[in-house]
Amino acid sequence: MLAQHQPAPPHTLSAPPSRPMTPQVTSSANSIARLWFSSFSEAMASGDTSAVDHLFLPEGYWRDLLALSWDHRTLKTPAKIKAFLDEDSRLKRAQVSSAALDGEAALVEANEDFTWVQSFYNFETAVGRGRGLFRLMQDKDGSWKCFTSYTGLEEIKGHEEKRGAGRPLGVNHGQNFGRQSWKARRASKKDFLDSEPEVLVIGAGQGGLTVGARLGQLNVDTLLVDKNERVGDNWRKRYEFLVLHDPVWYDHLPYIPFPPHWPVFTPKDKLGDWFEAYAASMELNVWMGTTVKSSTFDPAAGHWTVTLVRPGGEERTVKPKHVIMATGHSGEPNIPTFPGQEKFKGKLVHSSQHTTGGEFKGKKAVVVGCCNSGHDIAHDFVEQGADTTIVQRSSTYVMSSENGLGVLFKGLYEEGGPPTEDADIIFSSTPNPCHEVLHKYVTKTIADLDRETLNGLAKAGFKTTFGINDSGFLMLYFNRGGGYYLDVGASKLIADGHIKVKQGQEIDHFTEDAIVFADGTEIKADIVVLATGYKNMKTTAERILGPEASRMNEVWGLDAEGELKTMWRPSGHPNLWMMGGNLALCRFFSKRLALQVKARLEGIAPLEKY
Repeated sequence: MLAQHQPAPPHTLSAPPSRPMTPQVTSSANSIARLWFSSFSEAMASGDTSAVDHLFLPEGYWRDLLALSWDHRTLKTPAKIKAFLDEDSRLKRAQVSSAALDGEAALVEANEDFTWVQSFYNFETAVGRGRGLFRLMQDKDGSWKCFTSYTGLEEIKGHEEKRGAGRPLGVNHGQNFGRQSWKARRASKKDFLDSEPEVLVIGAGQGGLTVGARLGQLNVDTLLVDKNERVGDNWRKRYEFLVLHDPVWYDHLPYIPFPPHWPVFTPKDKLGDWFEAYAASMELNVWMGTTVKSSTFDPAAGHWTVTLVRPGGEERTVKPKHVIMATGHSGEPNIPTFPGQEKFKGKLVHSSQHTTGGEFKGKKAVVVGCCNSGHDIAHDFVEQGADTTIVQRSSTYVMSSENGLGVLFKGLYEEGGPPTEDADIIFSSTPNPCHEVLHKYVTKTIADLDRETLNGLAKAGFKTTFGINDSGFLMLYFNRGGGYYLDVGASKLIADGHIKVKQGQEIDHFTEDAIVFADGTEIKADIVVLATGYKNMKTTAERILGPEASRMNEVWGLDAEGELKTMWRPSGHPNLWMMGGNLALCRFFSKRLALQVKARLEGIAPLEKY
């Protein structure tokens, strides 16, 4: 059996049914889009929410990121969409205006059951400017109605980013007594000698750097702190042969994309160096080698008091209005304990502590866990000459990088693809429940291409799954943050017997030189690496910030509407935010988080209750 079906978690929404599409489209995509958008834009401008009934399919969706709600919301069915727009006269208060189509409409044949007309549009509200995207599908009577509508805030009026025509001059010509050089001004600003940061970002990986860059462009004084010695060490200090599994087109940082000669897959140390250069180029205020000693929050004053310890033991107390946790989408390492492990004479480490298998040539290595890190570490052990076994307790979704990424990112993140900003909106405008349905088709296509690999894994005793409701990689990531391997070579090593598999058995105990499993079998080991993942990222926030972090809602996983819980959105604490995810998610959602913080600082967005 190649794969098992993994049931959906309780919060997963029902998906839109497949609807066979009429094979010929009698009118051009532009004409279809213009006709529908004329009615839609008129209804938006007039605040006519009753128009939803005839503009949307019965299972249609509306996803709003900040344009109408100062939150991330997904509504399904005209009734729920209308209730959302009517709540507190939301649509009328938004004062939507200047809605206009942006570019040419496209006819998208997603798969054999889903074909739609798709178009971008621009609009304004009372407080900002936004971009939207709609997808139209034919109803049973042949009329074109909305399958998904997206509205997203892109900028706040009066607080636009300092770019393009608004870029800083860089010099103050004329007579200027007491003039300071750029270098001197940067040093003063970075050290906050005469001011307080409005925002403290804890963590200077991709999450911290991207939201720090976004806030800087919105003229928000922001301080980033990180315990590592150098920017980029969060990648440099990981296992030696780590290379990103996502391609370069998917991984650009905001404002400064990777250059055209950059490799498709980025080695970790190269990425770390790029992060360091990025922080300098974006003039980010980063204090490395800095930890949080204590923190309190004053709800009456609306600010934090945070004592930081800098290199050499110097303490600085800062009073930011907002704190953003950007320590990664994972929390503390999940390190299980086992009976007898204190007797084990070999090396026992978590994957976060492992660097290389180079010193274990000719020795026995066991890796517990079968997601990306577990496979990469096992792969390294084999190449370093170790006798390697991987322990798989349940099942894993496997897709090859060669076939999977090409299918997943086709038409979006590839050479010659659309501008990254457009690709991000095309991807993020799709409600997550729709992603689940559409990715069933994608997952099947990838599995057909990977058939030889999956057959080889099955023969080796390695158990695969197609993920939640057979939807593959994305829903596993959004729901669990793991459970998959993007194959870059370890699967063939498993199929060929170079990596042995112990499947379906829990570890019972350790002896001096072996792991003993529940079925009584044992595997000799000189090193055991626990690639057992990480706890929820809220655990790290609680360790660093104490009881205040416990006020936050649950972090990660999908809520009842299909939005990620707490990430990049109101957290349950009015002055505490969570930032994380892969490079692409950080690129897109850093802007959305920065806009929320700026709006609260300026009194534009309402504060959460403490």
